Amino acid sequence: MIDGVDGLVAGLDRQGYLTDPALGTALFLAVRMGQPILLEGEPGVGKTAAAGALAAALDTPLIRLQCYEGLSAAEALYEWNYPRQLLGIRLAEARGETPREADLFAPEYLLRRPLLAAIEHPGPRPAVLLIDEVDRADDEFEAFLFELLAEGSVTIPELGTRVAVVPPVVVLTSNRTRDLHDALLRRCLYHWIGYPDQARVAAIIRRRVPGAAGPLAERVAGAVSRLRGMDLVKPPGVAEAISWANALQLLGLGLDAASADMTLGAVLKYREDEETARAGLADIAG
Repeated sequence: MIDGVDGLVAGLDRQGYLTDPALGTALFLAVRMGQPILLEGEPGVGKTAAAGALAAALDTPLIRLQCYEGLSAAEALYEWNYPRQLLGIRLAEARGETPREADLFAPEYLLRRPLLAAIEHPGPRPAVLLIDEVDRADDEFEAFLFELLAEGSVTIPELGTRVAVVPPVVVLTSNRTRDLHDALLRRCLYHWIGYPDQARVAAIIRRRVPGAAGPLAERVAGAVSRLRGMDLVKPPGVAEAISWANALQLLGLGLDAASADMTLGAVLKYREDEETARAGLADIAG
């Protein structure tokens, strides 16, 4: 599917995702070795976007499971379409028939959630399964997830065992809100995505924000870098840099103290951070 690490990096570049050889190598190994990869890093550095770009580069579907506290196995795997089953019962009764259990729990009544959809993906290329923010899920779900990924199969009581025909490329992301279990970490490849340097942030902005050519991308990248050096509750990431540049471009503004003050809500998400930034807007805007 891909011609080495350089080929994958080039493929990601064509999707508008700029990366370095280290991340490109980690993603290449995940594809070729068939191991899940855990991407960690600060919010907004491109962990989720990496999975999307990988799927696009491989020309295969991206199947995303967004994790949250209280997420259950049923919500991640499958559910039965109860309204449709009830309709089937009523139609059978109207015909004077007694519906059989096997008829009501047939594949056409199955609602495939992300994990089952990834296992049943027919190929020929493996789907990219993104398990996003796995650190937000409960310990119990993490344990279930590990077993499922290790076996590459799931048992549906009414239908039997489903085994992955083409095992997915699994990308897990974490913001480190809690520590993950060693059992999961040992089975994953690992890569930390750090905040890119100012030049790369400017290059990313130019790619992602049409019309942000010229000095705007460089000035926003520099301002975000200076914001990250301040004592903020949530320092801005690449996503916030893109949002800020987009806001300024849509308003037809350059970056100075006045325009920064008007658009801080695009880059900072806490009132305390805005107050801290406004104390030094002239320095931040350069």
